[in-house]
Formats: sequence, C-alpha cells, structure tokens
Amino acid sequence: MAQEVKQRPPFRADHVGSLLRPGVLRDAFRRHAQGDLPDADFTQAQDDAIRDVVRLQEDVGLEVVTDGEFRRSSYWGRFVERCNGFVIRPAVFKFRDDHGHEVDFTATYAAARLARTQPLATDEFQFLHRIAKVTPKITMPAPSTMHFYRCTDFADPKIYADAETFFADLVQIYRQEIADLSNAGCRYIQFDEVAVAMLCDPAIRERIAGAGQDPDRLVDLYIKAINDCVAGAPAGMMIGVHMCRGNFRGRYLSEGGYESVAERFFAGTAATHFLLEYDTARAGDFKPLRFVPQAKGVVLGLVSTKTPVLETIDDLKRRTGEAAKVIALDRLGLGPQCGFASTAAGNPLTEADERAKLRLLVEAADAIWG
Repeated sequence: MAQEVKQRPPFRADHVGSLLRPGVLRDAFRRHAQGDLPDADFTQAQDDAIRDVVRLQEDVGLEVVTDGEFRRSSYWGRFVERCNGFVIRPAVFKFRDDHGHEVDFTATYAAARLARTQPLATDEFQFLHRIAKVTPKITMPAPSTMHFYRCTDFADPKIYADAETFFADLVQIYRQEIADLSNAGCRYIQFDEVAVAMLCDPAIRERIAGAGQDPDRLVDLYIKAINDCVAGAPAGMMIGVHMCRGNFRGRYLSEGGYESVAERFFAGTAATHFLLEYDTARAGDFKPLRFVPQAKGVVLGLVSTKTPVLETIDDLKRRTGEAAKVIALDRLGLGPQCGFASTAAGNPLTEADERAKLRLLVEAADAIWG
C-alpha cells in the first residue's frame, strides 16, 4: 500500500467510490439473483470486473482506487444485508429530476436487535488491497443512512424506543468493522453522508419539523454517530466524509447550500477531509467552506457523474480558484460530485465517459497543483 499521505485532502484527484458496472457484471448480478449463477461463479465475475476497474483507475493516473463497489447492489445494500436486524421498507422521500418527475426508493427498518456477525466491507478491502498498486479506499454508508429515510419510523419501538439506543447498537457494528479494516491494513475510509446534506434543504427541514423532529438536533445526532464510529480508528487513518444530495440514475433527493449545517458539521465531525457536491447550483456557493478547520481539507465535487458532458480543465481551474478565495488552495482537491453508480444500474453515462472524467480529474489536478 502507498505510504501515508500527510496533506489534506490526502489526494489532489479523488473520486467518491462507485463506478459503472460493466454489462457482464450486471448480467451476473441478474443471473445470481434468479438462481441461475452459482455463488463461486458470481464471485469470480466480481473479481474479474474489479481487476479491470482498478486497472482503469491506475491507468488514468489516480493515486487512490476503489473496487467500484462492484460487490454491492447499491452503496448501502451489502452493509445492510450483512447486518442482523434490518428489513427493507419504502422510504418517505422521493428522488426527482429537473423536470419534476419523481421515483420511489427503499430504506432500512430495524425490525430486530442490530448485530454484526460477518464482515461488512473488510472482505471487499482485502481483495482490493491485494491487487491495488496505489492506495485502496473503502466506502461505507454513513450511520444516518439507516435512520433518516423513514423519518420517525426507523425501528420497531419495542426494540429501539429512541434514536439514542438505536445508534448505540449501530455504532458498535461500525466500530467492529473499522477495527477489522484497520487490522487488514486499511488506512482510508469514506462515509457517504446523505442525510445531513438533505437537511440543508429548507423544504426537507420543514417536513422534518412537521413530523415533530428538530432538524438541527438530527444534524448533531448524525455528527455524534460518525464520531462514535471512528473513535477507535488508528491515528493514521484518513477519514473522508462525502456529502451528497442523492444520486440515482441522474436524479437527486434535495437541494440547498451547506450554510445551515456548515459550522457545526465541518468543525464537529471527526474527519480528515470532506468530499463535497458542487456540480450544480443546487449545492450553493463556496462561502460555507470558511468553516472548514485548518487541519481539514476539501475535495471539490466539480465533475458531474449525472451527465456525459465533459467539463474542461479551464472550468475546473476557474471554479477551484473561486473556492480558493474562501479556503486555501493547498487544502483543496478535485473529484466528482458523487459516484457513477450508487446502484448497480448506474448513471446515464458510458464507461468511456467515466474514463474521460476520471482522467480529466488527474489532468486538472496536475495543471492546478503541479
């Protein structure tokens, strides 16, 4: 594995984690779900696809790689499937696009006491670690993922009477997993945090308040959950937090700048850096970055994974320069606003589009920072 990186953020060019599944892998997922593909053959298909996508990332010049989340049907699906106690129910929010079209999605519900009885991502990391020539990163859904999407109805009240008891058990699952990841050699973990980004949206805050909850209290609860999860992580582990407004086949869940949560979240979260969505006006301006403490960095998510349109180096230079008026340039990096495939279906881009955007990140970072 690459030596520990001291700068913040750790890499000038990074990406959020998920990558487009090739057709052969999507077919393997379908056949395995139907019972037509044995487990061993399914694992082999995943292994082969991961080798290829790691090579793609290294070929374009990235110094950090993921396995594309190729063993997952969605960014949180495998984590939940491997925990005891969760079932899947409809979410109370909906994805939407710029034309007003809405799409339902699903969320977790704790129907029994939560427990970890098997690795959640450690096995993913172990394979990635063996084949990567550069720093391997593992991604995990933030703990808020298992709480927010069903609003107040997140658990059987006979099992978890309140959020505090729910998170007490959930945090233990994360701490066990992070300990195993650390023992396996993992030094870069990223949490995908959607709920706090959604709580930047005035309409969602109003809806939450209408359900009898305090949006600001939820932000504090989710900050504490992340901090409790990483409390036992080794001092040299890089902790990135990706803030996302939702990403499903190019659709989103919310809008609104970071201002309402920035001071508490950036200062209070035990992260080394933040990977922030900044590809559209929905994300607001760069002013909230003034609250990022000196010891922490920011990966600017300026490249969109929702459209095949390729950004230009000049545009990325210009927007990075705008951000550098608020936060020092040496504390910045570049990335996409989100993954290319938060679910196995992926976003409306081709693998050639994906490669071009990843290469652009590396070339732009070289042009900006040298």
